[in-house]
Amino acid sequence: MTDDYIYHVDGDLVPASEATVSVDDRGFRYGDAAFETLRAYGGTILAWDAHLERLERTCEALSLEHGLSAADLRGRIDETLAANDLADAYVRLSITRGVQPGKLTPQPDVEPTVVIYVKPLPRGGLEGDPVWDGPATVETVATRRVPDASIPAAAKTHNYLNGILARVELAADSDEALLCDLEGRIAEGATSNLCFVRDDVIHTPTTDGPVLPGITRDIVLELAREAGMPVREGRYEPADVLEADEAFLTNRTWELRPIATLDGRAIGGGPVTDRLAGLYDDRVENLCYE
Repeated sequence: MTDDYIYHVDGDLVPASEATVSVDDRGFRYGDAAFETLRAYGGTILAWDAHLERLERTCEALSLEHGLSAADLRGRIDETLAANDLADAYVRLSITRGVQPGKLTPQPDVEPTVVIYVKPLPRGGLEGDPVWDGPATVETVATRRVPDASIPAAAKTHNYLNGILARVELAADSDEALLCDLEGRIAEGATSNLCFVRDDVIHTPTTDGPVLPGITRDIVLELAREAGMPVREGRYEPADVLEADEAFLTNRTWELRPIATLDGRAIGGGPVTDRLAGLYDDRVENLCYE
């Protein structure tokens, strides 16, 4: 395989170097698009149904009636993985409202643009290696999370300017920006959810606030509850995290990534983080490799 991967663009498999969308596409022009970041393990898309449900919630929030079936979308993903001879991979699925007249108001008739691209990732599960090189260096930033009343937090759209502005604030050696809401309470990372541990209790910001309900986050909390580990979803100040015994980030690519430092203060992982990471690896192994 060369570095010129094969992408899926509007029903066709094309080399990445030849993959294009129109400059009049609303996904490019306005960020008017939904997307999902998925991970393939051994050729299996982990939590496909959960990703599909979140994609549909995003499209509903955007009033984007794309008319594509779940089987169609999944078939395109499988075709893209096969064309690249990939079993363990990062997968991104995007659906835009397509090309429409250059007006802000969207038209009801939609011919969506659908793009799928992939890149290789290490094997996951019990025999896997983490994608990240080491625990994350994290900073709280001045950029605030967009309120849910402005842009629905549960909608995963192409408009990532909020996260970009947060990442711009970071020092060169930092890995992730931690955003607060307008009241100064912790919301989430630019591309991750936050969990921290105090006195063996797992805490995480509630999705009642401006927090994207991450699918990896949901799996981790489910695993914790199944194992009898106490979980609390609430509203927290940055000081609460700085006093934590352990802290970690979750997203589809990183899985669980311990936080080495937050704003220069050492935190690190620990027994709870390690146990959850092990349970997550077990889940991946059982669902995707066995």
